[in-house]
Amino acid sequence: MNWRNLSNWSRSARNTMWCLAGCAAGDFGTIAYVDWKGIQMSTHLLMGLAMMNGILTSILLETVILLKQMGFGKALRTALGMSLVSMVAMELAMNAVDYVGNGGSLGVSVWMIPALGAGFLAAWPYNYWRLEGHGKSCCGK
Repeated sequence: MNWRNLSNWSRSARNTMWCLAGCAAGDFGTIAYVDWKGIQMSTHLLMGLAMMNGILTSILLETVILLKQMGFGKALRTALGMSLVSMVAMELAMNAVDYVGNGGSLGVSVWMIPALGAGFLAAWPYNYWRLEGHGKSCCGK
């Protein structure tokens, strides 16, 4: 395993950004919606729902990206099979930073930026490993 392939670090960073875009849209979108609507729920329930929606949104985004290269069934299987570990790591890191930074607050805050950074950094090495070690990219690029 070569951890010094700058080309694959760059490529895996781009792929991780696509994953982050999908996760962030679903995760922060859920938190913002619940906050906007004034829905009352426990912090842990909201974070679980936000993580689930983040993962689903990321799978959807990556499936749409892959549709340019393959049929729907294969695109969905590829998005699920190659990215799920990355998405779960990303969501856990994002929500941990958000939870610690907000002290359990349910609102969207300035902690979004550090949470995004943590999510990116949690998933990027895995995406590099998949690309370098197995020749598999989460976004098929």
